[in-house]
Amino acid sequence: MNLEFNKNEDSIKQLNFQLKKRLEKVALGGGEKRIAAHKAKGKLTARERIEYLLDKDSETVEIGAFAGEGMYPEEGGCPSGGVVVVIGWVQGRQCVVVANDATVKAGAWFPITAKKNLRAQEISIENKLPIIYLVDSAGVYLPMQDEIFPDKEHFGRIFRNNAVMSSMGIVQLAAIMGPCVAGGAYLPIMSDEAMIVDGTGSVFLAGSYLVKSAIGESIDNETLGGATTHSEISGVTDYKFSTDEECLDHIRNIFDKLGGHATAGFSRKTPAAPKENPAEMLGILPADRAKPYDMMDIINRLVDDSEFEPYKDLYGQTLLCGLARIDGWAVGIVANQRKIVKTKKGAMQMGGVIYSDSADKAARFIMNCNQKRIPLVFLHDVSGFMVGSASEHGGIIKDGAKMVNAMANSVVPKFSVVIGNSYGAGNYAMCGKAYDPRLIVAWPTAQLAVMSGAAAANTLLQIQVASLKAKGEVITPEAEKELLDRIKARYDEQLSPYYAAARLWVDAIIDPLETRKVISQGISMANHAPIEKAYNVGVIQV
Repeated sequence: MNLEFNKNEDSIKQLNFQLKKRLEKVALGGGEKRIAAHKAKGKLTARERIEYLLDKDSETVEIGAFAGEGMYPEEGGCPSGGVVVVIGWVQGRQCVVVANDATVKAGAWFPITAKKNLRAQEISIENKLPIIYLVDSAGVYLPMQDEIFPDKEHFGRIFRNNAVMSSMGIVQLAAIMGPCVAGGAYLPIMSDEAMIVDGTGSVFLAGSYLVKSAIGESIDNETLGGATTHSEISGVTDYKFSTDEECLDHIRNIFDKLGGHATAGFSRKTPAAPKENPAEMLGILPADRAKPYDMMDIINRLVDDSEFEPYKDLYGQTLLCGLARIDGWAVGIVANQRKIVKTKKGAMQMGGVIYSDSADKAARFIMNCNQKRIPLVFLHDVSGFMVGSASEHGGIIKDGAKMVNAMANSVVPKFSVVIGNSYGAGNYAMCGKAYDPRLIVAWPTAQLAVMSGAAAANTLLQIQVASLKAKGEVITPEAEKELLDRIKARYDEQLSPYYAAARLWVDAIIDPLETRKVISQGISMANHAPIEKAYNVGVIQV
């Protein structure tokens, strides 16, 4: 391997090491002291509960591990949004598991907690996956109630979804393994079946203190809404167990007897490893994101047998389109080509940029995949659409609109992997978060924003300098450089994949070598949901 390869590999390995360390920190939730206090009550932690529940050695995908990172500093933070969400397998059945982390603010709901729970339910709804709630929460975080309680995408939407999911026939099971307070009490009770752990689980609309202040009644929480009360007096819960483990065993017993499910019928053959070594991706992707590279070198290390059937490979070459298999599943791949290409007309096209011809090609390919019921995989390293008079006169907006239309109306499941850049309208065309990918994940090398850091900083600088000059202020070159550095530092922070992951703009940040697993698990879950809607792009620009 050459020096450049080794340099690239070292760079990504360092990013992967940082990712691993950050995930280890996230896994501690509220910290070791709070974990010890939690376990002293005879309770498993949220992650221990999930590990115990899921099939041993089965594949999992965690959603939103970095949710809330760097947010709410004045409140002491909210690691992982105070809830753990995992797509995994119970008794051989794929499902979504949602577990409150009571070591983080007693499992109280922050705004990002609601957003993460809604994302978990969205995954369940889109893919018709069973969902399991492991409840251990003090309810809404009152100091921020105005940001979590009343709006459409706030706390109440969770219970609306419970009702809608039930009507859709999606299995919902809930285990009350700690407090379950106020509006949050509806979540387990609106599930198909509710279990409760004696001595630690409790569920009530108002706790003992509120009851005392509201109606003057003196009563302890256990008598008010403990396991015995709800299993033997009110009938609110269906089962009572002595320990977390017994409760989780019962969920596994229920899953063991679930009936079968319809499938979408996506094509799958016996999986085959890529012939090209996947580990070499780490050396192929340039550490300097301005440098060109051949995206086919990445694709050949992601797909089965390194076999890729290109579509219109001699036309619109800044987008690679073609069919392949990933872990046996048939996929249609749309990927940004990052090397500079030359058209038959003699024009040079920059890698990572979407031109009229490439947008036109991708739109047709996306429509073909919908016709053939083949899931779509988008590999992002995109700077945006081509700008300038030649592109505008050539109708770049029209061709870009065609691609966005074809992609947005797709009825086959879409999956997005942000490898490098994902800027501006290029993010939209390549199925960014706003376009309902079943899963969207980022490599540690990813950047997401309206434009690159350098471009944005210089644009913002020009605006600020013009504003200062309009006020009669004189800007020295030194002051201008200081202003540019300050603007760029702030913007670069927002470019980070961790900034995006904290806000759930991506579902996860992953080691590049996990890409095949994530896509495979994603298509497996999507296969639970038969396609019921006809593909119709509506009025399309031609």
